[in-house]
Amino acid sequence: MRNVINTQASLGEWPIGDIVLDLKSRDDIPKLLVGLQYIYKTPGLRDEVFAILQDIIPRHVDGKKASHTLGRPGMEQWKILVLGVVRLGLDADYDRLQELANQHNTLRQMLGHADWYDKHTYELQTLKDNLRLFTPELLGRINDAVVRAGHTLGKKSPEDVLTGRCDSFVVETDVHFPTDINLLYDAIRKTIGCCAQISNTHALKGWRQSAFNLRHFKKSYRTIQKLKHSTSKDESLRAAKQQEIRCAHKSYLEEALGYLQRAHQTRVEVLAMPGVSLCDVAQIASLDGYRAHAERQIDPIRRRVLAGEKIPHNEKVFSIFEPHTEWISKGKAGVPVELGVRVCVLEDQHRFILHHQVMAKQTDDQSAVSMVDCAQARFPTLRSVSFDKGFHSPANRQALEARLDLVALPKKGRHSVADRERETAPAFVRARHQHSAVESAINGLEHCGLDRCPDHGMAGFQRYVALAVLARNIHRLGVVVRERSARKKTPIPEPQRRAA
Repeated sequence: MRNVINTQASLGEWPIGDIVLDLKSRDDIPKLLVGLQYIYKTPGLRDEVFAILQDIIPRHVDGKKASHTLGRPGMEQWKILVLGVVRLGLDADYDRLQELANQHNTLRQMLGHADWYDKHTYELQTLKDNLRLFTPELLGRINDAVVRAGHTLGKKSPEDVLTGRCDSFVVETDVHFPTDINLLYDAIRKTIGCCAQISNTHALKGWRQSAFNLRHFKKSYRTIQKLKHSTSKDESLRAAKQQEIRCAHKSYLEEALGYLQRAHQTRVEVLAMPGVSLCDVAQIASLDGYRAHAERQIDPIRRRVLAGEKIPHNEKVFSIFEPHTEWISKGKAGVPVELGVRVCVLEDQHRFILHHQVMAKQTDDQSAVSMVDCAQARFPTLRSVSFDKGFHSPANRQALEARLDLVALPKKGRHSVADRERETAPAFVRARHQHSAVESAINGLEHCGLDRCPDHGMAGFQRYVALAVLARNIHRLGVVVRERSARKKTPIPEPQRRAA
């Protein structure tokens, strides 16, 4: 049984709507908590968010949702939201989140714990398991509710139109710099580890010296790493060095193939045993995945070093652990290449992020129209959007002009007379001058965890990005609430202890 929030207050528990927060603090935690408190205190917004949170229900192995009324009580959905927003809003790892959840008094009050009586603590694995219950779709629905609440506070009139600015940036994945030899080393390393674990479970022979095997293979890898192509003017010296490099790579590949053959034999032995468990099947599936990565990496090494071929870019893989990682060169000064996935964001004039899109295997010009369509579906008053040149194509400009009153989309290359007239119009110039403010939103998102994504898999990446966007908008909502309180000059009440 899992509830959105426990409606039965315990002894010493401070009501969430009455928690006194320091509105003068410049730290990020009070801003996030002010935004969360505003969600809780605003009846219509709270009902909408709580109705969405009810969909945070774990699924069984067969894909069916667990029952609302049966089973052990899980973490309340309000607590999951608060902890998720704090994690991304502070760009904190799970260890810091655990420390804050167990020791930070104001945060514990927001979670519904009494400051002197409730000694409940959160385990690290509990936090990880519950925060992974979020889905990008669910987080997007909460984000829409938060943005509408922010517009209610910031707009002078409900009929005011929205103007947006759209840009993309790269969210890096948690990977090392890829080469074909270190990717093969990663695959063989995990293959040896899986085989050793399976052998220990079933008392199989053949992997007793797995640690030695791994050290020996790493030594071969380090030998190749240290080899450099000769720059001598003597042709014979260059040829000798090239031959040494070929021999080292050939020995490296032969050793890798030997481990793969032994891993295949171990796989056959396990599957031939009677009473194979689901755990065994899962271990074999993991082993098969790493073996497939290793077999794939052997071919480009052989073609590049032994056959002298140039490997096409579309055949390359940049991580065996995060296969969705892309090699992105955006031409930035001092940043020749980024390893990650592009994310496109659309921000309005009130500095709320209306929509975001994870651009897997996409470029800017392929996402311009879909970004506007999705944003207008949620916020129909969006009538003007500015872009960079990277989003331009004749088809994009034509499609966007049919959807918006103003499209500030500068053209690439030479301009015709009509192009110059369009881009020198006062409204176009004004929108282009305001467009650079989107870089502030991107920088804010990077401070909310979107500089590098530590979560695994494409599903984890999408969830992490969606939660960061929500945390950023709640942070912005908290700032707006504090500014309104400052303009009204309302005195900040002193905290009072409730009579025991």
